[in-house]
Amino acid sequence: MELQRLKSIDIFRGLCMSWMVLTHLIDWWLKNEYSWLHSIMIMILDPIGASGFLFISGVSVSLSVRKRIMRANASEDYNYRMIRNSYLFRALFVFIIAIIYNITIAIRLLDPSMIWAWFILLTAGVSLLLGWPLLKISKFFRIIFGLIIIIINQIIITLLLPFDGDSNIYGLLFHFLYHPINQDPILIFFPFFLFGTVIGDSLFDSFLIDNKNKRESVFKNNFLIPTIIFGIVLIIIGILFRYPKFLIRESFSWIIYSLGINIVLLSILLIFDVFNVIKTKKSYKLLFYYSYYSLTIYLAHNILYFLFLDQLNVFTIWFFVAGAFIFIGVILRGVYKIWGGKASIKVQIGRLSYGIAIRIEENLLKKMQVIDEGNN
Repeated sequence: MELQRLKSIDIFRGLCMSWMVLTHLIDWWLKNEYSWLHSIMIMILDPIGASGFLFISGVSVSLSVRKRIMRANASEDYNYRMIRNSYLFRALFVFIIAIIYNITIAIRLLDPSMIWAWFILLTAGVSLLLGWPLLKISKFFRIIFGLIIIIINQIIITLLLPFDGDSNIYGLLFHFLYHPINQDPILIFFPFFLFGTVIGDSLFDSFLIDNKNKRESVFKNNFLIPTIIFGIVLIIIGILFRYPKFLIRESFSWIIYSLGINIVLLSILLIFDVFNVIKTKKSYKLLFYYSYYSLTIYLAHNILYFLFLDQLNVFTIWFFVAGAFIFIGVILRGVYKIWGGKASIKVQIGRLSYGIAIRIEENLLKKMQVIDEGNN
């Protein structure tokens, strides 16, 4: 059975993008004396921000690659080499866009060091590049590898943090791995992507059954129950390990706690989706637009930076942020009806990557034909 598009994936990614946009607007528009409000919201809701986005990206990548491998196994015109090339070009394009984005930030701030800054785009691009070889190893070893990265990260960051800003090899290494520390450094957030690929593989395996009743039974027993238990265990460990530091972004406790939150939240959304607990055909559309145009939104929403910069208080901020959120959704709805995927940078990157992979394959086949003719 071919796995159909899951609305829960779009809802999850839409929630992550919505939160990232809203928290940016609150950070930009709120007066400095009310910055405590932004800090409190970050502590409470940030597990569904950058960490959630990297997590669901891992889930989506795994599902996409597995579906393409099945297609390649059933087709003579599509093969593993094309899957690999398409994936790597997509990752490279995201990386290039991230560097261009960072350059614009560096110019605006007159700070060349921001050219290499771990905003979510750079983290996503590097995660995609690092993720490809790891997709070929077992789920168990990916889990172990992810846990090792989390542990090693705590050691490295403890050793390098005192050298932040120093003009020596340790300061350079800190800049490469963690600059700026309050954003989305690769060693902290790559495990979310990696665990997402494990969840994606497990989800895909649970749907490889044609019979609906048996498929739902396997999904519940082999996927849903284990993931919810595993997620709850991670949440408890994260909370109890160094309470209350599980609310401090990027601490060890926060990483474990946030990973648990992501796993449990996705599992709950999948329950609604797979078992039709709640009809989501229309109600999830706004989040679908935030998911479908995620990269476009992330780049375009920066134009709102100066709209109410440092002008709103704790009461007015909610009105204007909610208005901006709805307004963006309405604009996206219109864009989707008129242009569809043509206005989605993410979709266009996928199409371009696939087109290049096809062209490379065609050229390779031509060279092989020439060699065969020469041998004959």
